Amino acid sequence: MHLSGKQLNHLRSLAHHLNPVVFVGAAGLSEPVLAEAETALAHHELIKIKTSGADKAARKSLMQEICEKTGAAPVQQIGNRLVLYRPAEKPRITLP
Repeated sequence: MHLSGKQLNHLRSLAHHLNPVVFVGAAGLSEPVLAEAETALAHHELIKIKTSGADKAARKSLMQEICEKTGAAPVQQIGNRLVLYRPAEKPRITLP
């Protein structure tokens, strides 16, 4: 899924006030974490994920891996927070 710059800006503004709903601990990306991300994306469409204190390159690869396995699009990565978007069957978020 590819998002335009205008769509990314819109999603970033919506994600600003969100709290993380998925937490990736020191054990890394496991099946239960992926299942929780799937559930959260299906319910919320736009989610924040909090990661443990890995370096920037490790967080970037983690975000890519989650996006590949869930079919989501990366929106933003700031510090240890990742923002992902995947439209639901009946989308609640209208993209510009």
